[in-house]
Amino acid sequence: MYPILELGTSAKMLSIVPLIAGGGLFETGAGGSAPKHVDQFLETGHLRWDSLGEFLALAESLRMINQKNPNAKLEALTAGLDAANQGYLDNNKAPGRKVGQPDNKASHFFVAQYWANALSKSDNAEIAAKFAPVAEALSANEAKIMEELMAVEGQAQDVGGYFHPNDEKASKAMRPSATLNEIIDNI
Repeated sequence: MYPILELGTSAKMLSIVPLIAGGGLFETGAGGSAPKHVDQFLETGHLRWDSLGEFLALAESLRMINQKNPNAKLEALTAGLDAANQGYLDNNKAPGRKVGQPDNKASHFFVAQYWANALSKSDNAEIAAKFAPVAEALSANEAKIMEELMAVEGQAQDVGGYFHPNDEKASKAMRPSATLNEIIDNI
């Protein structure tokens, strides 16, 4: 209840539960609002779900793996994701609630851009070399990518089913930027 009172939502929270056998459970908030978000997305192409909890959970799960099996590349990826999450928060890239505002797709783009940028400056030379062109491409194409993401706002989406969506249709609906897809598909 406290995250809802302090942040206005439980989606921005993360609970980490160490498990007896050495694993971890990384739980984000929400639940009750998800059906409304899906309905809005299907009707208007706008998904207001805030994935911050998932972004934080991914960083913490990578950190846990690295603690158990130290790996320089994994450490660099985790540090980069921490920087991306910080950029997401500092620049207020959470999805807007209303159609016509940047939504979840835009939020994911910005996390990818911030992450690639952080990785391009990594102390790990191999990681830096791999992600420097990605960071450059994302930055150079930001306006075009945002235009492509925003072009689907207000349009109903067919994902092939509510509980068991069609992967191809869902991918098309959630990845409407050909420019972004080309950049990330070539990593």
